[in-house]
Amino acid sequence: MKFLRQLFASCVLLGALAGATGAVAADAAPAATKAPAKDLVLKGDAKCTSCHDESDEPKLLHIGKTKHGTVADGRAPSCTNCHGESDLHTNNPAKLKERPPTDRSFAKGSKTPVAARNESCISCHRKDSKRSHWEGSAHERADVACTSCHQLHTAKDKVADKRTQPEVCFTCHKEQRVQVSKPSHHPVLEGKVACSDCHNAHGSVGPKLVKRDSVVDTCYTCHMEKRGPFVHSHEPVNEDCGNCHNPHGTVAESMLKARPPFLCHQCHTPHGGQLAQLRGQLPLQPTATSSGKSGINYTQARGCLNCHTQIHGSNNPSATNPTPQFNLR
Repeated sequence: MKFLRQLFASCVLLGALAGATGAVAADAAPAATKAPAKDLVLKGDAKCTSCHDESDEPKLLHIGKTKHGTVADGRAPSCTNCHGESDLHTNNPAKLKERPPTDRSFAKGSKTPVAARNESCISCHRKDSKRSHWEGSAHERADVACTSCHQLHTAKDKVADKRTQPEVCFTCHKEQRVQVSKPSHHPVLEGKVACSDCHNAHGSVGPKLVKRDSVVDTCYTCHMEKRGPFVHSHEPVNEDCGNCHNPHGTVAESMLKARPPFLCHQCHTPHGGQLAQLRGQLPLQPTATSSGKSGINYTQARGCLNCHTQIHGSNNPSATNPTPQFNLR
């Protein structure tokens, strides 16, 4: 009888162990066949989106609303194309409280060299003619990162909008911020003209990062009526519009650096010995000119443009001198 009880107890114990083993196997089976995480936005982004979701700040998944997140475009990069494989960041093998940064970090205060950050952008955008002069440009020499101006994980990049682009540029170019606030200025603050209409921030062959080969060619993009050719050309116009104008803004009309006739007197000696009068060396009165005629004080309620109306160039001849830009009608 005692033997039968022991045999029965052994069978019950074996049955319990078999049931427990089956339950463990049943639980392990779904885990072994669990489907891998799916990409949410970019190809291969499951490695990142398993942690980063729509609740992140900044909204990293908003990259799907930009050109970089266009799945139908085979050129669209993945997370690792820009940030690197970043295995230390993903796995955190040292179990640090704060995960190590990605291989290429673009956050503010990132220790990733600017050249390495920019290379992740230039590797794709170098083929674009608008960025072919980045190497050696003023911004590249100043160690400006692409992400200092551009925002990728956002639906609207401020640089791409004329209304918000100037604020990005004014972060560094504070002198120009003051100039565009002066009475005579290009309508930058009004959102009609953007910095990129005249400048190529990624580099150019022209001076001051202007989009064309020279300042005058850039200005002629809009002010084509000043282009000519004219029979009588004004050399400062052919050389650089900036000789007379400050394109960002001034207190004088037409964005002139000074009001006429004082602007003209910087190059042209005033009629009737007036330069000496302006310096206080002669009394303010008509003086004899080399031609024997009485000179006139043109600084008193008079202006050069009263007669020389076509200051950028003219096809009209002059009876006395072929060079001044008279508008004879």
